[in-house]
Amino acid sequence: MKDTLLVSAGDAVGASAPVSALMQDEPTLNILNKLHFDVGTLGNHEFDHGVNEMLRQIYGGKNPTTHKNFNGLDFPYVCANVISEKTKKPLLPPYVIKKVHGVNIGFIGVDTTETPSITMPNNVKGIQFTDEAKAINKYAKVLKKKGIKTIIVLAHDPGTSNQDGSNANGKVIDIAKKVDPEVDVIFGGHNHAYLNTKVNGKLVVQAYSYGTAFSDVRLWIDPKTKDVITDNADIITTYQDAIKPDPQIKKMIDADEAKVAPLINQKLGTAAAALTGQQNASGESNLGDFITDAQRDATGAQIAITNPGGIRADINSGTITWGDLYTVQPFNNTLVTMNLTGSQLRTILNEQWSDKTDPKMLQIPGMKYTWDSTKDGDKVVSLTLADGTPIENDKSYTVTVNSFLSTGGDGFLELAKGANFVNGMIDLDALVNYVKKQTSPISVSTGDRIKKIN
Repeated sequence: MKDTLLVSAGDAVGASAPVSALMQDEPTLNILNKLHFDVGTLGNHEFDHGVNEMLRQIYGGKNPTTHKNFNGLDFPYVCANVISEKTKKPLLPPYVIKKVHGVNIGFIGVDTTETPSITMPNNVKGIQFTDEAKAINKYAKVLKKKGIKTIIVLAHDPGTSNQDGSNANGKVIDIAKKVDPEVDVIFGGHNHAYLNTKVNGKLVVQAYSYGTAFSDVRLWIDPKTKDVITDNADIITTYQDAIKPDPQIKKMIDADEAKVAPLINQKLGTAAAALTGQQNASGESNLGDFITDAQRDATGAQIAITNPGGIRADINSGTITWGDLYTVQPFNNTLVTMNLTGSQLRTILNEQWSDKTDPKMLQIPGMKYTWDSTKDGDKVVSLTLADGTPIENDKSYTVTVNSFLSTGGDGFLELAKGANFVNGMIDLDALVNYVKKQTSPISVSTGDRIKKIN
């Protein structure tokens, strides 16, 4: 009898490498089936292409691009806090019960309530994200009435801790403090960090991302009481270069890579040194500079702005392929050019620090600014165009952003208040065209657009 269960805490698809994304992430889903996962829940990236596509990936249906049928997942997805506005009920089953050695174990899923602010509005149209802890408690009560004493939560919510479990913090930790004592384990997600601790007697774990580690949770359950009597967990690093690939999985990946190879292997240029999203102390990165230079070049706007969350990978030194650029910008966001006043630009820059624990430093060409971390409220000290001309509060400027930011995404609400919106090309196309125009090897210096003075 199976006594090891494989579970996923969300973001199994979306923002993925082109070998998966170009085929609507069916290659990834096929591998999850081959690995015989037992239960999963939704993350924010499951909504990258909207509710209907998310449901098609789970339950199967005709592929919108190839028009071939996809059978869907062989295991259930559960989510208790994503509610249909039409039915007022969970869009997916809120929980599932698995029997292991005669003991029923309940699994409840929840997705972060941040999802509507970090995806396009149309992607979550018709659904609501309710409080995670309240949803967990509602269905923990249902499970308890069924006699289930072992309850596991899959929560796509962030948390982190030291290696010894100390200094645990984050939303999933707050959730653990609020939920029913009968909950035994909470798997976290979303911030791709290390987490292994206990909160109010509950194991709370998270194992980074991209298969670099997994959470190995062990539960000993009394067959008479049906409750957990002993538990522990380790976060196991997967040294992928030190293992022999499974032959079945390797065959699947090789076949998928062959299908997309002609496109993703196209050589577009070379990089003299790595272009990375790693920001300096002021908040600027050379890849952020390069991407926004490409967007400004594509639209002719005075200024361009992009969010760090839209930069999904680095570009290594050497050959730059189409696939490299797709991996950096996989969302197919449209470029949107608008008019913003100097006052609005200052507001947008200050929105970078709306979340004091997780500032989101925008990448910018066409303007420069200095900022002071010791100031409350308005941290921006000086603000000019790239040539040093002061940006005036009442003057209008043309600004290009991606379509996600244009709706106020990532908390940059002022961007949604721009005027004269004009849609342009896809951000990936702008980046591809820009690389082709550069003289190789490409070298990008950084450090002159954003200056932290304190």
